Amino acid sequence: MAQQFGGKYSPNASTEENRFRGRRAQRVNIAARAMFVAPIPLAIAGVGEVLSGDAIGMLLELGGAACLFLSALLLNEGLKAEAAYDDRTLARPPAIPRKLFAVAATGAGVLLGSLSGGMITAAIFAAVAAAAQLVAFGFDPTRRKGGDGASDFDTDRVARAIDEAEQTVAEILAAARRIGDRHIEGRVERMTGAVREVFRTVEADPRDLSRARKFLGVYLTGARDATTKFAELYMNRQDQQARADYVALLDDLEQSFRKHREDLLKDDKTALDVEIEVLRERLEREGV
Repeated sequence: MAQQFGGKYSPNASTEENRFRGRRAQRVNIAARAMFVAPIPLAIAGVGEVLSGDAIGMLLELGGAACLFLSALLLNEGLKAEAAYDDRTLARPPAIPRKLFAVAATGAGVLLGSLSGGMITAAIFAAVAAAAQLVAFGFDPTRRKGGDGASDFDTDRVARAIDEAEQTVAEILAAARRIGDRHIEGRVERMTGAVREVFRTVEADPRDLSRARKFLGVYLTGARDATTKFAELYMNRQDQQARADYVALLDDLEQSFRKHREDLLKDDKTALDVEIEVLRERLEREGV
């Protein structure tokens, strides 16, 4: 489906303002991406062993290539998890030490690929390759981050709740991208930027979680369901009235998230409860 492009002089350009507020630039580690090149020579050598009829050599070369490819995947995923950990004020270390597993996979891949030169030589090469990767990319985060003055229980509870909320945000963004309308996508990204401001506020004071969880549960679930339904409708039939209604809902949601953050900072429980009831009524009217 064709995408609608926007810009400074496009219709509705004013609504594109601050689209990137609160968003961090995506980190790209060129060296980690280059690790996907490492298996190629072994894969080519494995094909050569097939042509020469050496079954053992084929298994070693292709097995080494597979291990190196797995290592590149684990390393890049580990770096993503580390970046997410670094960006958060309060976070638990990644549950799976992907970077460490990547080091092990690299050692195994180099060992298999160089066994033809002897076990001792292959072991030396494998150890050097594993150590070099460890020095280049480091270890996975291993310590809980943030939560000064809060108990470990509260810190873990907040980290889990924000992880779940981040997953819902990712689902909202994925649904918005399916629509193929850059203006809508920008509005959704701006709204989710307001959501993440609430996340940072809760991270700063984990005591806000009980109130924020209820608010985020109602609002985020409503936003996700509304976005999913609108995407399905708009991809099949570009209903401009439905589009206008959805944009108006996004405006209301963004304002509500920003107001909720202010209420959390002011510790205004009454205003929060009123906001939740107002949103419930709005979502019921929208059929969400």
